[in-house]
Amino acid sequence: MIRIGILGDIGSGKSFVAKSFGYPVFNADEEVIRLYKKDKKVFKALKKLLPKYIFSFPIKKSEIIKAVLENRNNLKKIVKVVHVKVRKKMNLFLKKNQKNKIVILDIPLLLENKINKKKDILVFVQSKKSDIEKKLKKRDGFNKKMIQNFKNIQLPLDYKKKISHFTIKNNFTNKSVKKDIKTILKKVL
Repeated sequence: MIRIGILGDIGSGKSFVAKSFGYPVFNADEEVIRLYKKDKKVFKALKKLLPKYIFSFPIKKSEIIKAVLENRNNLKKIVKVVHVKVRKKMNLFLKKNQKNKIVILDIPLLLENKINKKKDILVFVQSKKSDIEKKLKKRDGFNKKMIQNFKNIQLPLDYKKKISHFTIKNNFTNKSVKKDIKTILKKVL
């Protein structure tokens, strides 16, 4: 099985690119949302660590945002709890899809949390800053400070691009992304 890891800036269109490959995708952000909605153990652990912020189950996004904005260290606490669960979900996904030729890993902290393997194919999604900003402003609960806090725990984009095997220039049109994906798949299959 070929593992393709998608890297890039917040809002660069990593999830769009991941889905465009046409192979099974593990999306860590979607898993986190599911955990906040359905996992009582995650709720109890976060409530214990952050009693001033986490009150309700399912966990509200606003509670997480408030915790992170008021103290940057809270993000690290949240990541510690959530990451263990996300990694388990990813391992289940990989086991379930082991007969597939390719799987796509859409995990924002793929490198930072050392989830990637040496043989993984890394694809960097590059987008114009202005396009990213427009896209981010449309997101539900957009908060510039919150996004900066997430960027602060990530490796520099220059480094991610440098170590990637391929770069997809995402101008947010299906056509250009599909063309780049076709080229990548020809080379890796």
